[in-house]
Amino acid sequence: METQLTRDILKKVRQIEVRTNRLVNDSLAGSYNSVFKGRGMNFDEVREYVPGDDVRAIDWNVTARTGIPHIKKFTEERELTIMLMIDISGSGEFGSSDSSKREIMAEIGSVLAFSAVRNNDKVGLILYTDFVELYIPPKKGRSHILRVIREILFFEPRGTLTDLKVPLDFINRVAKRKCVAFLISDFCLPGSFEDSLQELLPALKVSNRRHDLISLIISDPRESELPDVGWITLEDAESGQQVDLNTSDAEVRHQYASLARQRRESTNRAIRSCGVDLLELSTDSPYVPPLLGFFQTRMRRAVR
Repeated sequence: METQLTRDILKKVRQIEVRTNRLVNDSLAGSYNSVFKGRGMNFDEVREYVPGDDVRAIDWNVTARTGIPHIKKFTEERELTIMLMIDISGSGEFGSSDSSKREIMAEIGSVLAFSAVRNNDKVGLILYTDFVELYIPPKKGRSHILRVIREILFFEPRGTLTDLKVPLDFINRVAKRKCVAFLISDFCLPGSFEDSLQELLPALKVSNRRHDLISLIISDPRESELPDVGWITLEDAESGQQVDLNTSDAEVRHQYASLARQRRESTNRAIRSCGVDLLELSTDSPYVPPLLGFFQTRMRRAVR
């Protein structure tokens, strides 16, 4: 049984690799490379000053020691670290179409990971609920990426709740240098929604100052709109709380949609108020076109 399970896992990982590699090759590789460039400059060497060099680059210590003007040479730091922070709480198991929110998160994480490895960047992984369930430090290489994908797809969480402050605080502790950090979640916040959102803001602001933070919100259409199917029982996948609703009542459907819209707008407004880039994706729509559009928007913004 274990052998069969292992084969099934490897088969699924291979399917994801083939699919996402094709997407990366066909659509995203150039955009990724253009958007996420190196951060800063690395010291290369000291050489003698020649006329025309920028005098601001003079190394005064070496110049004083040798009696001959020298300058410092720098090279662009191309290598990046990509950190994938993926929500694996209970609400991610929901999906009204072919894929659950967690499966979409896994595919998006895989696309970003393969884009990174094609550009010789490091990739790290943080899987979280209301605590960090798994941390894989950033590394390069195909075998490392395949491990990352395997964990995203098949890791069994111990927790069910969501606390988005957890991965943000964690990355600020473990990432000593600036990285590109993708916070991937459905943003189903526990307790009082508005209170939880306000408590999240300081962590978003701090992480965005230290890193290039990008929020990806994965939703399902049934979270925004109820079908007319009579009485149904809705259950919170994280808390287990249940509520009965008569979906044949147009006013019930209207109130449900109105509350969902208000929460979505509040979430987006709060994230953007922290200067964090935001991309919304749904389980019932292809994610590559909006992801590509998002990259292109950032690229245009970067060259202004």
